[in-house]
Amino acid sequence: MSLPPDIPQGVDDALGYLQHHFQELTERQNVSETNINTTLVALTAQLQQLTQLVANPPPPLPAAPNTPPPPIPSPPASPSPAPPTQRTRPKLSCPSDFNRECHNSRAFLNSCSLYIRLAPEQFQDKQERILWALMFFKGGHATKWSENVFRQEADTGVFPIQTWGEFEQQFRLHFFPANAEVDAINTLEGTSYHQGNRTVDDYLDSFQALVSNTGYTDPRTLVVKFRRGL
Repeated sequence: MSLPPDIPQGVDDALGYLQHHFQELTERQNVSETNINTTLVALTAQLQQLTQLVANPPPPLPAAPNTPPPPIPSPPASPSPAPPTQRTRPKLSCPSDFNRECHNSRAFLNSCSLYIRLAPEQFQDKQERILWALMFFKGGHATKWSENVFRQEADTGVFPIQTWGEFEQQFRLHFFPANAEVDAINTLEGTSYHQGNRTVDDYLDSFQALVSNTGYTDPRTLVVKFRRGL
């Protein structure tokens, strides 16, 4: 068997070679044993630590506080609608006390109707409108007629006038002139309607009332009558 090329051929050289390699092997073995011992020491130390942890476990960590979840943000509130604008109502005046002898019947009825139309919420029902109008009947034939209405209610248990339309009809029947149209025509055909010492506004008001009662509709006739009265 042939030897490796680096092995010397002589006996002395061979012994020296073997001693050198034996020394290297011994050193390598020592190094390996040292590494093994080091590893064993480290493993032993870790084993002791684990044994201590098993025998004496650390205290449990404090429980995390039960913090409630953050509140869900509510959606932004929609802007409240602007309050409705209240309509300014003109100041209303009640009708004057009615007395057939000293008051104009048509003016009183128109004043009552106007008030009711402008302030209907002040009356709960139709009968309350009639009772309100009767409060202004003061003196003379007006008071007698009002007393007669309430006497009929006391006798029958039913108020004799049920609607405002019936009240207007009864009022015209009792307090309007019976021949209002004829009287107005006769006045326009005479001279008593002329302006005289009255202001133009007063003359215009009385002239319009006469025309309303006469039923005249021809513009030329009205112009002639109006100019003649100035």
